[in-house]
Amino acid sequence: MPIRFGLIGYGFAARTFHLPLIQATPGLEVTIVSTSRADEVAQALPGVMAVKEPTEILRSDAVDAVVVATPHDSHASWATAALQAGKHVVVEKPFALAVGEARALTAMAAARGRLLSAFHNRRWDSDFLSVASAIRAGRIGRPIHFESHFDRYRPQVRQRWREQPGPAGGIWYDLAPHLIDQALQLFGLPSAVEANIATLRTGASAPDWAHAVLSYPAHRVIIHASMVAAGGSPRFTIHGDQGSLIKKSLDRQEAQLSAGMVPGAKGWGEDSDPLQIWNSDGRWEELPALAGDQRHFYRGVLSAIRDGGANPVPGDEASAVVAVIEAGLRSAERGQSETASFSDAEHAAFSRLSTV
Repeated sequence: MPIRFGLIGYGFAARTFHLPLIQATPGLEVTIVSTSRADEVAQALPGVMAVKEPTEILRSDAVDAVVVATPHDSHASWATAALQAGKHVVVEKPFALAVGEARALTAMAAARGRLLSAFHNRRWDSDFLSVASAIRAGRIGRPIHFESHFDRYRPQVRQRWREQPGPAGGIWYDLAPHLIDQALQLFGLPSAVEANIATLRTGASAPDWAHAVLSYPAHRVIIHASMVAAGGSPRFTIHGDQGSLIKKSLDRQEAQLSAGMVPGAKGWGEDSDPLQIWNSDGRWEELPALAGDQRHFYRGVLSAIRDGGANPVPGDEASAVVAVIEAGLRSAERGQSETASFSDAEHAAFSRLSTV
């Protein structure tokens, strides 16, 4: 019998990512969605029930697991309610707005014996997988400068909650979690965070530009996100003691999903943009990019629930991302470097990872 999912929320994240990735994973199915657009669900998802209130999903005996894909400021409350209802839970990023909320969720899931996983799907992007593989293979020696960009060109402010003022709005909570999570997967926990977060577009009321430096004993990680980069920027620029590496283009899976491609179809996750690797003599070569495949997230969820496999994104790893987000906010407000407050469990989680 498949594991039955209910989607709390039917916005961009649910429709573009969660729904097609669940549908492409044998052993998982979506049975119910909470939304005000019942007609749209009936047309797009025959046989899937649409309800107005998320509480109807939580009360349903026909739901084993829940995806929380609501606005950021309600992630923790709906995840808490779902765990209290005995459901397994996948939470859209950011895992929570406050690290205390994140840790409470992780403790509750452990106490109730339920899976709780954060949807850091960008771990399975072609650009990140390719760069991580090259670094771990020693292609540029020891990394000294690691720069990661998530830049877009959207000069006009749109009327959507992600671009509205408030505790959940703006680019720092929307795009920075991806960049932070990837950095932590590669390098572990930073010793300090220094961030500059700004609202720059005409008419904007929420941050649309962010730049942060994560400090490590022997290298620095720069993360940058912007809505005003018309020509784009290299996705990754990494300088090591034996050379440099550049990855120009972003993974294509979001664009493929937005265009209606079924995950796993021919061309899925393929990346025609190679890595450029420069050596100490100033010569460079191209290295083909690895394919990305975000289906691995929900395959991991299936394995964890059904077979006791590893959680693809455990709560302690997701909580550490929230701790860095909080430190970045404090840094931007105070104009100084800040230390992120990591728990013993978070330190232990990253000590087990194979970081660079």
